[in-house]
Amino acid sequence: MQYEVVLPAAGSGKRMGAGQNKLFLKLLEKPILVHTLEVFQQDPACTGIWLAVKPEERGFIQKMLEDYRITKVKGLPDGGAERQHSVHSCMKEMQQVDIVLVHDAARPFITHDIIAKLVQNAHHHGAAIAGVRAKDTMKKVSMNGIIEETVDRESLWMVQTPQAFRFELIMEAEDVAEKVGFLGTDEAMLMERLGHQVHIVESSYENVKMTTQEDLVFGEAILRKRGSFNH
Repeated sequence: MQYEVVLPAAGSGKRMGAGQNKLFLKLLEKPILVHTLEVFQQDPACTGIWLAVKPEERGFIQKMLEDYRITKVKGLPDGGAERQHSVHSCMKEMQQVDIVLVHDAARPFITHDIIAKLVQNAHHHGAAIAGVRAKDTMKKVSMNGIIEETVDRESLWMVQTPQAFRFELIMEAEDVAEKVGFLGTDEAMLMERLGHQVHIVESSYENVKMTTQEDLVFGEAILRKRGSFNH
């Protein structure tokens, strides 16, 4: 089943402390962004990639696409101040498709089999997101740093991306959020707000987001373990 994917790529990456867009940092001599793009470039089910970018970085990214032969990018609209705005910016330029994925551009280790499960779930149920079960003991802590309770982790999941949706449902959720000025932490939250059920697909702990310098170490270790720069 085919899909198109939106990659918000206009962030600042402040937590990385790199002094530049963290997506341009390299893992084993290849930019993080390229590693992520290649996952979708190499997936026959992906019919289009949309990148929300900073206007001043558009030229640099276009050259990167040419250098690494990324041919599926259909548009590079301006990103917004928040991730939600960037996603909506891309969706406004898209033609209607059956399934849309939203994926963190800084998560280069998602696999095709997990993507396929997400697409199938979104087709059947309307919305599905990737996630992994919480491994550590979870505590609810008050604002003054005092533990209030130990939370049962059996029902707790750490949410990742991709998040997959039927086009018309996520478009409605994005439009409503913009109209009322609601800012969610992710696209699934916008769907939940409208009463849509969101299904979870068990992902991999390797599907980490490159957020801090330590993550770069983990990322290179994952690439070496896989024995290839490709997916």
